[in-house]
Amino acid sequence: MTIRVTNPRQKAIEALETRLGYRFKDPALLELALTHASVAEGARRMADNERLEFLGDRVLGLMVAEALMEAFPDAEEGELSRRFHGMVSRDACAKIATDIGLGPALRLAAGETKSGGRNNPTILGDAMEALMAAVYKDGGYATVLACFQPLWQDAMKNSGDALHTNPKSFLQEWAAANGKSAPCYTIINRQGPDHAPIFTIEARVGQLAPETATGRSRQEAEKAAALRLIERENLK
Repeated sequence: MTIRVTNPRQKAIEALETRLGYRFKDPALLELALTHASVAEGARRMADNERLEFLGDRVLGLMVAEALMEAFPDAEEGELSRRFHGMVSRDACAKIATDIGLGPALRLAAGETKSGGRNNPTILGDAMEALMAAVYKDGGYATVLACFQPLWQDAMKNSGDALHTNPKSFLQEWAAANGKSAPCYTIINRQGPDHAPIFTIEARVGQLAPETATGRSRQEAEKAAALRLIERENLK
């Protein structure tokens, strides 16, 4: 009797394609989108998803801009910009990546996996952009647009919400209204090369337990930490 060994990551990739609503004609392109740069560390140079991430950022930007122009025909440029930045933010992309189960499908180095890379918002956000680029290259603009629309519908609804577009201001206003000291943000860790640093920030306000988050800039990490604290405490 032959015993078939199931590859957990392959199952995760199949589930990812189902949730994405698209089956790749070129599986190698999907594999590239899911390959983090850590895989090549300490070994011969291997292709990773950074170039696809670069393209995906632009593809996503165009789709978001078009969607906002259509959804809010009377909105001025300032409002459109605020909504746009909320929809393309690292946090928004990471949330969608989590929703479709992208983390278990990632190809990471063992050390990155052990350190929680499959749940790292920066890694997830970057991979989500790379995935959009891969769909675009594999199926064209109409195909990636069809994937984008249902995935980003909640982000579109929340795009005018001050909580999601500017969580630091929201947290500061909540603290002032509730007699708390102003929020404090502390750098817990900084790693990576100078041209591509990763910051870990702790956000603290009053006597509430602190919350941490990572980002590719201090500002990005502070916003992510503030949002996590707000959502965890269900602040209004």
